[in-house]
Amino acid sequence: MHRNVAAVIEAGRIIGIDVQPREFTQSTRTAAEAAEAIGVHVGQIVKSLVFTVDDRPVLALVGGDRQLDEKKLAAAAGGTVTRRPDADLVRAVTGFPVGGVPPFGHSRAFPVFVDLGLLDHDEVWAAAGTPHVNFPVHPRQLAEATGATITDLGRQPIG
Repeated sequence: MHRNVAAVIEAGRIIGIDVQPREFTQSTRTAAEAAEAIGVHVGQIVKSLVFTVDDRPVLALVGGDRQLDEKKLAAAAGGTVTRRPDADLVRAVTGFPVGGVPPFGHSRAFPVFVDLGLLDHDEVWAAAGTPHVNFPVHPRQLAEATGATITDLGRQPIG
């Protein structure tokens, strides 16, 4: 088992989520790839999006069928300027590569925001630390266990 996956399993145990990782032969780096590999609707894929709001990292958990509205994220985080960091900063604050960032178990703590759209599903799938391993979880359990703020972060549905 990859060390990143083991770290996500342990982080899940600590916050009360039983991570049951599933490895896929094809990439699950994008929401569309993950939905196809897993066999679920793209809206059931959790995009773990790291942004900075006023230069502070935040995490937005958004369904694969929605686009993040950066202005809504800034307002939810109590700031004004939202930026998408480069892959190096994402890895520095999470400990994971882009395409494999899980919704918890990061190198450091920072605010988490869950888009309301994820709560439309009974089960969602999130990355487990690599671009080929994912796990299922109930979205409300995910929000509660991560201490997330649940809010409307979506701009519009996509494709």
